[in-house]
Amino acid sequence: MDKTWLTSYPPGVPAEIDTHQYRSLVHLLEESFQKYAQRKAYVCMDKSITYAELDAYSKRIGAWLQSRGMKKGARVALMMPNVLQYPIAIAAVLRAGYTVVNVNPLYTPRELEHQLVDSGAEAIIILENFAATLEGVLGRTAVKHIIVASMGELLGVAKGLIVNFVVRSVKKLVPAYSLPNAVRFKEALSHAGSMKLVPVDLHHEDVAFLQYTGGTTGVSKGATLTHRNVIANVLQTEVWLQPGMAKAPQVEEVSIVCALPLYHIFALTACAMLGMRIGALNILIPNPRDIGGFIRELAKYKFNMLPAVNTLYNALVNHPDFQHLDFSGLKIANGGGMAVQQAVNDKWLKATGVAIIEGYGLSETAPVATCNRADSTAFSGTIGLPIPSTEVRILDDEGNEVALGQPGEIAIRGPQVMTGYWNRPDETAKVMTPDGFFKSGDVGVMDERGYVKIVDRKKDMILVSGFNVYPNELEAVVSAHPGVLEVACIGVPDAHSGEAVKLYVVRKDPALTADTLMAYCRENLTGYKRPKHIEFRDELPKTNVGKILRRVLRDEVTDTAADKADSKATAA
Repeated sequence: MDKTWLTSYPPGVPAEIDTHQYRSLVHLLEESFQKYAQRKAYVCMDKSITYAELDAYSKRIGAWLQSRGMKKGARVALMMPNVLQYPIAIAAVLRAGYTVVNVNPLYTPRELEHQLVDSGAEAIIILENFAATLEGVLGRTAVKHIIVASMGELLGVAKGLIVNFVVRSVKKLVPAYSLPNAVRFKEALSHAGSMKLVPVDLHHEDVAFLQYTGGTTGVSKGATLTHRNVIANVLQTEVWLQPGMAKAPQVEEVSIVCALPLYHIFALTACAMLGMRIGALNILIPNPRDIGGFIRELAKYKFNMLPAVNTLYNALVNHPDFQHLDFSGLKIANGGGMAVQQAVNDKWLKATGVAIIEGYGLSETAPVATCNRADSTAFSGTIGLPIPSTEVRILDDEGNEVALGQPGEIAIRGPQVMTGYWNRPDETAKVMTPDGFFKSGDVGVMDERGYVKIVDRKKDMILVSGFNVYPNELEAVVSAHPGVLEVACIGVPDAHSGEAVKLYVVRKDPALTADTLMAYCRENLTGYKRPKHIEFRDELPKTNVGKILRRVLRDEVTDTAADKADSKATAA
């Protein structure tokens, strides 16, 4: 393969990275714990922990998990927002020789049950705010060991009591639950004081993370990410961002704003793992939807990196308090998860002096596969170049590589590409080529410089604020409502979230209303999957064999938008 993109690399960025410098992610983490022991590693709500404390705490939680008798490779679910317990838990699970299963804390009981059952998780570390969800499904899972954390328990005695009182009694964010065999996070830390973490012989091919993602079948699948996969992407990202980090002024201790949720692969690599590799201070933001509160947190730090999705950049830059922040330390603004809009980049660049560096990846690629140059000062409208040790091909429907400038499916090969979907060889076979390329399902073109631009999605996937939403899953849930005869789901343009979910429904019960269906969706779907629009119809467009044609519905939306644009132009 002619790696055209290498000629477009910034000076000093290597074509390849060496994953063998670390035996496992535990080797990487423990090196940082020793090297940066006295530095602050994470801060949340003004309480920080050092790398030495992260080392000690994770050893204790890891030892507690080992004391439960689980075998090497056992899956441990983590269900928390960005709180101090999260990075401790990640390090603990890995050091104990187990596999991290990241879980969206806003999942409904149905969604949580599927992920726990599919992964075979034997233990879970969960914030008490979501314990009631776990209670409802626990008996149908293999989970035997539970650690329950609280918002305030690591914030110091006085502040912790206040925070927990407000969360539990004032805001009432902790529904009543009963998990008799659960232990508190601080209790586990205390109980493990006399225990010793037993080192586990881990290698590149051991499974480090199961990152759950959707699919064309609508069934959420675990992308199996090995220690090598994640080590590779951390090292790839580090060298790729170096030209941006080298810009003046020089910074000895990097500060990374971690507003993206750590259960999402973007934050897991760009914040947690990369941050620990370089000895950075990760600034944890538990609730980035509170833009005013988020900006007040940013005002406390001279931050250097801010990974985010387009919608978050847009919300920040349009808030009246944003302009008062100090951007003199900002070197890199990473954009991913969804397309970065030029209008948002232009506002961001004007306000901060730093362009948004858009990249591209998936859970299956740990996640970064391509990225714009970190020394870029202008918006490119592309997803950038393949990063070191990464090959990208553009394939036709027969799997043949197309000519430069021609559209085709983006396929990726590199050390960061997953080994497959957890216990789903049939689904793995659908996306992996015989020579090791992962077929992304996205349609793109590559130009003569090696830059890739996404032009369409081959899948019916909907992208809501950087999160994948799969129509088959939603249609399966909605069609189970007794008042629904048929349903089709598509994505429609949305100024806030990029795309929004729209349902087209044929009623079985003539009395069914949009409000009733919306309430049903709130019970069964997490927030970003819920429909924003519902349209009732007498029938849905179908093929001769009865398959619903989502494409026709999408075309209707496109045509309507075009008609409106034409009407405005005529009126003008």
